[in-house]
Amino acid sequence: MKMFLLGAAAGYVLGAKAGRGRYEQIVRTYRKIADHPMVQGAAGVARAKVGERFGRPQR
Repeated sequence: MKMFLLGAAAGYVLGAKAGRGRYEQIVRTYRKIADHPMVQGAAGVARAKVGERFGRPQR
């Protein structure tokens, strides 16, 4: 969740400086990457490993 907020904040700042069109382009690119099946799979693996490491159950 923190990474998402950090990415959203960075996109907002960069977009605000470059204008609305550039902001929308940054957001589309971020969503395209974040929604990619390989990225989702890697995120799931990372969540599972963190859960194992800290003893937290998966959701």
